[in-house]
Amino acid sequence: MHTDHERCYRAVQSRDRRFDGVFYTAVSSTGIYCRPSCPALTPKPEHVTFHATAASAQEAGYRACRRCRPDTTPGSPEWDVRADAVGRAMQLIGDGVVEREGVEGLSRRLGYSSRHVTRLLAQELGAGPLALARSNRAHTARVLIETTDLPMSDIAFAAGFASIRQFNASVRQAYALTPTQMRGRRRGTVTGRVTVRLAVRQPFHAGALLDFLAAHVLPGVEAVTGATYARVLRLPHGLGVMALTLDDTGVVCELELADLRDIAVAIGRARRLLDLDADPVAIDTVLGADPALAELVAAEPGLRVPSHMDGFELAVRTVVGQQVSVAGANTVLGRHVPARGTPVDFALAADHGLTHAFPEPEAFADADPTAMGMPHARARTIIGLAQAVAAGELDLDPGADRAAVREQLLAMRGIGPWTADYVVMRGLGDPDILLTTDLVLRRELERRGITADDTERWRPWRSYAGMHLWRASAAVERIPA
Repeated sequence: MHTDHERCYRAVQSRDRRFDGVFYTAVSSTGIYCRPSCPALTPKPEHVTFHATAASAQEAGYRACRRCRPDTTPGSPEWDVRADAVGRAMQLIGDGVVEREGVEGLSRRLGYSSRHVTRLLAQELGAGPLALARSNRAHTARVLIETTDLPMSDIAFAAGFASIRQFNASVRQAYALTPTQMRGRRRGTVTGRVTVRLAVRQPFHAGALLDFLAAHVLPGVEAVTGATYARVLRLPHGLGVMALTLDDTGVVCELELADLRDIAVAIGRARRLLDLDADPVAIDTVLGADPALAELVAAEPGLRVPSHMDGFELAVRTVVGQQVSVAGANTVLGRHVPARGTPVDFALAADHGLTHAFPEPEAFADADPTAMGMPHARARTIIGLAQAVAAGELDLDPGADRAAVREQLLAMRGIGPWTADYVVMRGLGDPDILLTTDLVLRRELERRGITADDTERWRPWRSYAGMHLWRASAAVERIPA
């Protein structure tokens, strides 16, 4: 969209919040870039250019507006829909792959040369992978500067910078402030934990997310108390604990991590779990136009599809849950968590009664199927899944190729279309999966007289349609006879 100057300028004139994070407005007369909804005086059209990413604006020499703070906007919903190389690259960069594996590692995961990946991103987004990663690091540094009392040297390396000099230069370029000046501007109470307010697009149905998460809680690993969902995280540099407090206006994310280098990854995974980068207006417009769904969408606008923190964990839980209730599956896995999981000792974990991280693939890979407390065929499926992930043969990380993962899962013994589609929908965030083999959804579709051909008009948001139908079915079951 950023190439359509007239359309973008109309959005800026109307201060339309729906486009925050979709594109960025760079103003040549001031040298700053803003979100479209910035409350400042609208610049003249000849003074503005539009960029697909904050990194592109920074590469062009602009600094972030201190009034509207464009780097804190939700991410572009485009990456939720797109499964091509650029979309996958953005998911992987957001998950810190460039910091851990470099551009070469990113390129290997995408299956292209580093030169080709750099050219693709530069042509479409105005910035290559290094610039995009550098922009993300500057944002992480700002969060740490403003929310902790860590020494600047610790913040520099926690944010992923290779040197203090690089840290200082990047922060100054992005915000036109030195790190010390930025810390002097901070507001709020400094604590030993990192607390961040996560931006969301409105409308936002927090209650539906909490209902879903509460129904799927795995004791010891997760907990839901009131409006707060907490869980133990397994991150690239160690373990951590996250507590997410939701309401319809936004999300407060509290983190306690073994290694602060994981802060950006943890925040990114929280956003993905809660589907915060979705475009609810676009989704509700498409689904609400169908008479079969119009009433559901009007009753619950801003419904999200919860993703997951860990693709392997989700896959195991999905396999265990085949043909049994969610509660039954969690009872079975609840015996494996203390036996195979990793104990944690975080104050935030104790606050929410959390005790373990979910077991790693290696903990299941050499298990005895006769001792897993489930049908042997299912146990062998979990062991095979764990072995494939542990060996690097199956990639369930963010940015994995959705079609390839589905094909690999279906080739595994004991995994059918429902399981494969559920993992791709929630683990990899595919917005266009309708689980037509799900008994509850099939019953709800039949009750409403909706055929498979009818659901084609819901593309590319069929996952959201399925969530509406699930909730409608649950509401019907709660009505007294």
